[in-house]
Amino acid sequence: MTLSERNTFFKAGIAFCAVCILFVTAVSFFVIPVYPEMDQNVRRPAFALLSSDYFAVHSSIALSVLFSLAGIILIFCFFERTSVPEILYVAAFILSFAFEALRLILPLHFIMNFPSFYLLMAFKFLLFIRFFGIFSLFAAGLCAAGLEVQKTRNVIFVIVIAALVVTMGVPVDVLNWETSLNMVNGYSSIFRMIELTAFITTMISFFVAAKIRGSGEYTYIAIGVMFALAGRSILINADNWTGPVSGILLLSVGTWFLCSKLHKIHLWL
Repeated sequence: MTLSERNTFFKAGIAFCAVCILFVTAVSFFVIPVYPEMDQNVRRPAFALLSSDYFAVHSSIALSVLFSLAGIILIFCFFERTSVPEILYVAAFILSFAFEALRLILPLHFIMNFPSFYLLMAFKFLLFIRFFGIFSLFAAGLCAAGLEVQKTRNVIFVIVIAALVVTMGVPVDVLNWETSLNMVNGYSSIFRMIELTAFITTMISFFVAAKIRGSGEYTYIAIGVMFALAGRSILINADNWTGPVSGILLLSVGTWFLCSKLHKIHLWL
């Protein structure tokens, strides 16, 4: 992928995130008033400690979309003229957060009572995007460790196929959902294992890159990845104020570490 094509992708991502923010803003006027009426006795996410709060979940969704827009804008500004093979995959990871707006389909369904088929399709697509984002960050690690960068389109194709394989056969119960505005899906333990494996291997890839390339900056990038993925998990799964507070903080710090160190490494190449 040429520098021009990559920058076009960034611009399209910025436009898409802006549309998602408008969508969340418009929908908020309809869904926020109904949160007190929604059933509080539904299933809670794993490891939930504090009491649930739908307003906190709504804030997490809004912050996810804002983070995506801010992240893509900053990447475009700082990497517009800098050829960094890993940054395309990092941008895909950041862009995936804009799709968290799809979680608002649950309160919209509560209001409009449209067919459950749309819930199923929305959540399936959201699962696909989430794993596409995780696998994209994993690809960034492989790229840093020496993956053939001339095969960008092939790598993206493999990421798409991998995300489809993981999500296509997932059973989703559209009649049950969690207080984090995520629908209940089968094989949740397997999904957590896949996420954990991708998380660990991504960190290892950047540690390997530090060894191969003789640059300690990649070690800091691995630490940034750890913070970013921890923040992502909290932001997506928490159903109380730990989500928007600690989640966005960890995610932002980790992503800043990741991008700033990548920029520093390639600025002098």
